[in-house]
Amino acid sequence: MNRLLWLPESSTFQPVWNPYDVQNTFFKCISWQVEETLDATSCPYHYVCDRTYPANFPLAVDVLVLLFTSASYLVTLFIVIMDLSSGRRGIRSPNRYLLPSGPILLPMIILAFAKGSQINTIFPLSYMGPPILQLVLISALSFDHGADKDIKYTFFAASTVSGILHASLYLDSIVLPYYTGFDALVSSTFSGECETCVCRKEALVVGGKLVKYRGWSVTTFLVVGVLCLRILCRIVVSETENAKLLVLKGLMERLSWISIAIDCVYLTVKSPPERGLLRIAAFGGILVLICLHVLKEACTYVYAMANVPTQSLTK
Repeated sequence: MNRLLWLPESSTFQPVWNPYDVQNTFFKCISWQVEETLDATSCPYHYVCDRTYPANFPLAVDVLVLLFTSASYLVTLFIVIMDLSSGRRGIRSPNRYLLPSGPILLPMIILAFAKGSQINTIFPLSYMGPPILQLVLISALSFDHGADKDIKYTFFAASTVSGILHASLYLDSIVLPYYTGFDALVSSTFSGECETCVCRKEALVVGGKLVKYRGWSVTTFLVVGVLCLRILCRIVVSETENAKLLVLKGLMERLSWISIAIDCVYLTVKSPPERGLLRIAAFGGILVLICLHVLKEACTYVYAMANVPTQSLTK
């Protein structure tokens, strides 16, 4: 990795430039301007940052988002453990509103993501946004909200689908400039003409090529598909059609969990090399929820297998 800002001994990096200010400019840049180059051999592509996000919010905003996210995770972890210990497949109606995918917390997460480019002090959403979205997806997958079959469930699930899609779009508006700047930072060389003037051997693309993660992704659409199938399973009356939908829903749920786990491991390894402890804590917490779900499914399977001989003997 070309760590120009960590080891700025390049002859084109001017001593008057503050490495940390330059790094922040790269990460917050939302418009890279292509300029003409006179050296097509060593500098076929010359870029300069044309526009950046507004200044960061005060530190208190980051602290509030940090506390809110921590509380959301702890509530989710508590409900998951209680659900695992009780052996129920659903949760009581009041508890659904406490989940990150519920009608209270999800709009607050969307609001944070909408302003996420300016939440970048001690709890940068450019870095912590992906695990927060994964927390929302896990909470939406983990619970089917009991046996609700009235119109309220349809509206609840539909609002969750809309919220997840909006959160994914807002997350991309945060992480794509961050990943683009990260690619421009580590895969380029400074031309020396200005703080953000860089030479590249290949064109700079939106989102860069070093980190492939996107909020608007296959994982998001798998989870949305599961929620839509849950709605259909409650609407469809025909037992034959309902059985087919249940099989498809079960398959998509498993694929969703696998995709979330893959994204979690990928981001743990491939995320930009900063805030290592924060990264380990965030994605470690997500992996704990995934492991609890696997444990719950294993216990359910073992319990079902143990009951098969009993049911056979009673017949």
